[in-house]
Amino acid sequence: MVSSFRVSELQVLLGFAGRNKSGRKHELLLRALHLLRSGCSPAVQIKIKELYRRRYPRTFDGLQDLAALKSNFLQQQQQQHLVSCDSPVFHESKPMMNMQQPTPLMAPVHPDVQMKSLPFYDVLDVLIKPSSLGTHAGQRYHHEKYFIFALTPQQVREVCISRDFLPGGRRDYMVQIQLRFCLAETSCPQEDNFPNSLCIKVNGKLFPLPGYAPPPKNGVEQKRPGRPLNITSLVRLSSAVPNQIVVTWAPEIGKTYSMSVYLVRQLTSPLLLQRLRMKGIRNPDHSRALIKEKLTADPDSEIATTSLRVSLMCPLGKMRLTVPCRAVTCSHLQCFDAALYLQMNEKKPTWICPVCDKKATYESLIIDGLFMEILNDCTDVDEIKFQEDGTWCPMRPKKETLKVSSSCIPKIDLVPPPETSSTKKGDVIDLTLESSSDDEEDSDPPLKKRCVYMSKEEMHNKGFVY
Repeated sequence: MVSSFRVSELQVLLGFAGRNKSGRKHELLLRALHLLRSGCSPAVQIKIKELYRRRYPRTFDGLQDLAALKSNFLQQQQQQHLVSCDSPVFHESKPMMNMQQPTPLMAPVHPDVQMKSLPFYDVLDVLIKPSSLGTHAGQRYHHEKYFIFALTPQQVREVCISRDFLPGGRRDYMVQIQLRFCLAETSCPQEDNFPNSLCIKVNGKLFPLPGYAPPPKNGVEQKRPGRPLNITSLVRLSSAVPNQIVVTWAPEIGKTYSMSVYLVRQLTSPLLLQRLRMKGIRNPDHSRALIKEKLTADPDSEIATTSLRVSLMCPLGKMRLTVPCRAVTCSHLQCFDAALYLQMNEKKPTWICPVCDKKATYESLIIDGLFMEILNDCTDVDEIKFQEDGTWCPMRPKKETLKVSSSCIPKIDLVPPPETSSTKKGDVIDLTLESSSDDEEDSDPPLKKRCVYMSKEEMHNKGFVY
């Protein structure tokens, strides 16, 4: 109730309790909440409920002690003789007293919302349970809600000892305070999802949100990619002073969001790889059965597949596999390297299989035992072929085939090179002259000499090419 009060209502409440009522809204709210936690008198509790009833008269019906408050109110009215039995005020309150199970008009404060687990974070504690970002009648365009949480001395110690200084003087914490948003849906675990026009302030300081995703092609409104927010740098690491979060957002028709805060420990890709190894290796017989199933002849198919070629290279790094794995939801035999896959998702978590482009979450990954055996047996082969019975054989590299074909090239080079064109022409002319008829002696040999000793100008004029 107090978290939903405006500045004027907070000032009335603090003035009624004899507390300082000057300052900004978040300061007034902290004083009011501290007043509640320190144990306020019954008069202050009645004042809080009265202020709440004035602002939300319809939702006030669902309070637990509503009947007692109404009876006290009616007794006071009757004693002061301000209203009679025929007064419209009495008639308005009478049906309210008869309602034993009022219809809830506001979203539950703590809905039964479950967030999807994040592989790179271990949840140590829940600081704020998933809380609905409900709408209020007085807020039309942008809605605002306040949240308060405090750390225990043990939690403060865990955060402080996990601090690591990065280049440039920046600080990074392995134990973090994490803020998450999602849709207020209880049907299944929810992924991170930000409301529209979201604005977050932690202890009065604006928290920078991640950038918008590339604009879609179909003209849908641009949204920020959902991800957890690390607000550790703006949190007061003290157990004596509480922390305040102010959330402002734009409502969407038919959608209600939820916000929660967790104390988490950030993990690294080598640690996740170690956990994946500890999960175990899938039995090689499982992959052999999958191979036989893929190579079983289909009577309805015109083409029979008798073998299946699979690469031992990772599609991510284009290098030889070291830890072959794939998701249990994948139907292909091709594996990818687990270390590279985890490193890629540590920088940008997508969890998409690089072979079939389907979801491959960390929980569904499994190391393939058959490919582990193949990698250990074949150290110089990058491709193998599976047979119908589940056996395999290495594929010969293409380099050896090229060597065999190149061995034939020297034989072609042994053929003697042809003679020069002038020599061939001379031989042809001599043979023609020798094979001529008896008129050889009658021929005029000086004609040949005459052509040889022809001047250059005459050769050029007559068009000879020599």
